[in-house]
Amino acid sequence: MSACRLRFVAAALVAAALVAGCEKGPMDSIQRGYRGLGMVEIYNPNIEAAKWDANQPPPPLPAAAAGSPPASAVFKNLQVLNDLSVAELTRLMVAMTSWVAPQQGCAYCHAEGDLASDALYTKVVARRMLQMTRAINDGNKAHVANTGVTCYTCHRGQNVPADIWFLDPGPKTASGPAGNRAGQNAPAPAVGYASLPFDPFTPFLEQANEIRVVATTALPGGDHKSIKQAEWTYALMMHISQALNVNCTYCHNTRSFAEWDASTPQRAVAWHAIRTVREINADYLVPLKPVFPANRLGPTGDAPKANCATCHQGAFKPLYGAPMLKDYPELTRVGGVATAAGAAGVPASDVLAKVLFDTGRKNLGTDANAAIARVVDALKKNAALTVDVSGFADRTGNPEQNLQLAKERALAVRDALQGAGIGGNRINLKKPEFAIGGAEADARRVDVVAAK
Repeated sequence: MSACRLRFVAAALVAAALVAGCEKGPMDSIQRGYRGLGMVEIYNPNIEAAKWDANQPPPPLPAAAAGSPPASAVFKNLQVLNDLSVAELTRLMVAMTSWVAPQQGCAYCHAEGDLASDALYTKVVARRMLQMTRAINDGNKAHVANTGVTCYTCHRGQNVPADIWFLDPGPKTASGPAGNRAGQNAPAPAVGYASLPFDPFTPFLEQANEIRVVATTALPGGDHKSIKQAEWTYALMMHISQALNVNCTYCHNTRSFAEWDASTPQRAVAWHAIRTVREINADYLVPLKPVFPANRLGPTGDAPKANCATCHQGAFKPLYGAPMLKDYPELTRVGGVATAAGAAGVPASDVLAKVLFDTGRKNLGTDANAAIARVVDALKKNAALTVDVSGFADRTGNPEQNLQLAKERALAVRDALQGAGIGGNRINLKKPEFAIGGAEADARRVDVVAAK
């Protein structure tokens, strides 16, 4: 073969390799702001059509029959969903099995021959995930609105959601200052293989570091409003763009990225979304670390965690906004329906009070005493009412000391109730499954709940 022909073949191969990375048109565009600002999203209809088909939820199961007895009267060790009827619980369990474990069936979470057993770690995890799902649907409407989430939103027929994350230890580097990359210059899929910090999740979706690009003051000091810090922010933004299949203009006005007044409404939703993911990780997933077996932990031994892609999976709205929650309202009833106690003046949620505490303290303040007074009033109005008292602590400080602090807080509330004339036989000290919460003030509390 002549040299000229070899050069032609080589050029053709190079051209083919370059073209292989291109998308077949035509392309569609969506204008998201004023013309001339570059505020436009580009989509490939062929790719979007395939993604649409992959994001269709399964058809809902027939509604549960009315008149079924309470599930709590039939099933043992029913710690969540105990506000449902037998028919409602059974319907939801069938749906959850198809969403999470279609191959294994009920045996994925339940020990053979003993539905009440907690022998399988998957059941303990599933219980906590149900609590999480209800909490998201009830308390995070600024993010999920009335569309809500179900188990299918993340699992899509898989035991483990496709998009979870663990702490990334990064590539091996030389020791000493020469090997310190400061988390950067190690292109990773999480940031689109850009030369940005390869772990955008730990500082923003587990921890609560500020998300900043420009300083709010002139000549800022320290290392938290610098170009280096901005690169961490860009890494997070790269992840969000990939997770939702959008560009920066989905939330920002290119004239001024920092200006909230000129931003799209989606930016406010994203603000709430970031905080929702932090709560999911801090309050539900990270505390499950002792429950997971070693093969379910990350390379550094941490628990699996969620990010934006866990729910969105490449769509600007999970399942393109399919409102599965309306077909499964059982996943919204935090605390359940009104009980006999509720009919006597107790809130339908069964939570009589959340008694809050200062950091590291177990003594009762003014607000705490006011909350306890409301419980005393409810107990005196309903002689048949008894309460469960559970203590909690935040995740700052020593874990063992926090567990003891949670117990002492519960004892302080019990003593205050007894001091107000409530008999000890009406107060049950109940150790919660997870006594350590997030870093927010609400984690430093004692729950007083109407006993079932």
